[in-house]
Amino acid sequence: MASVKLQQVTKRYSAKRGDVWAVRDLSIDVADREFMVLVGPSGCGKTTALRLTAGLESLDGGSIEIGGSVVDEVAPKDRDIAMVFQDYALYPHMTVFKNMAFGLKMRGAGRAEIRRSVDEAARLLNIEGLLERKPSALSGGECQRVALGRAIVRRPRVFLFDEPLSNLDAQLRTQMRTEIKELHRKLETTIVYVTHDQEEAMTLGDRIAVMQDGAIRQCDTPLEVYQRPSSRFVAGFIGSPTMNFLEGRLAMERESPLFVGEAIRVALPNSLRTTVAEAVGSAVSLGVRPEHLSVEGARDGTTDGSAGLTGMGEMTVHAVEPLGNATNLHLLTSRGDRLLARGGSVVSVSVGQTVSAGLDAGHVHLFSSDGQGERLS
Repeated sequence: MASVKLQQVTKRYSAKRGDVWAVRDLSIDVADREFMVLVGPSGCGKTTALRLTAGLESLDGGSIEIGGSVVDEVAPKDRDIAMVFQDYALYPHMTVFKNMAFGLKMRGAGRAEIRRSVDEAARLLNIEGLLERKPSALSGGECQRVALGRAIVRRPRVFLFDEPLSNLDAQLRTQMRTEIKELHRKLETTIVYVTHDQEEAMTLGDRIAVMQDGAIRQCDTPLEVYQRPSSRFVAGFIGSPTMNFLEGRLAMERESPLFVGEAIRVALPNSLRTTVAEAVGSAVSLGVRPEHLSVEGARDGTTDGSAGLTGMGEMTVHAVEPLGNATNLHLLTSRGDRLLARGGSVVSVSVGQTVSAGLDAGHVHLFSSDGQGERLS
């Protein structure tokens, strides 16, 4: 297997209104046998970074190493990588066996080696019974398994996945996520995986790199990114439902830290006293995830609605979304700000009702209101 290292990688495209920077000074180290996920919104540069690694795009700056060797001038076929695409890219006139065997055949492998490799990959992916079918006779999930099998038989040093589950329905995506994770465990190989689905990134990656405008905003374990997002962008992108944000200023009242908005005052935990004292009067964004908001009458959810809650005053229930295992409550403050709280599976509130809301102050996040919205605490 092999590590992957991108150093100050840059790619730009010319346009009538000036150059477009798809990737700009991007640096990342992927350890040997690590499962690294590049995640971000459409147009953030994650697929371009993957294609640069594969050699399908030329560099405008920086350098790429695979297994400790610089591959900037190495052809894609000689980088010893395998890529799995979003649209499967199977040959429609070939059987599953021939699709999986094609790469080995082009490399001059013998018949016995091809048969052994294809059969082994088919057993690993549970598609032994599909080897004589053609792609038109397969479901989306089966096509994706064949695409995986075609990559596996080559035994590459690095696997590159470009949003491979985007064309599958929700239930099949969940199933395939589990299978890809298990495949990584069995093969013990290095994987760089691109997706726009933050839930997919959280469940698959050993680490995730959150991208925006061609740059990495945070790279860490999924739990660390979720619990300590480095910026407002990362906080808003990672997590479903998304984090709530309120605009206001920092204040100290009787040596206690306070967030003051136009329609709300929140007593902050003493752990933030130093941070707040150094930035009194500064405009900030306060972030709190829906599971850390509590609404009277909906207290059987993630937040118990008792100890550790800070009152936020009365709000109006704008919408109720029952999900079975939980309920999303859309709230309006007196100023018209929208907040989302996640309650229990059964709630005793209805649309139009005025409720008392509170938050778990130990789970608030503070971000600057200028620049990149960097984390303050």
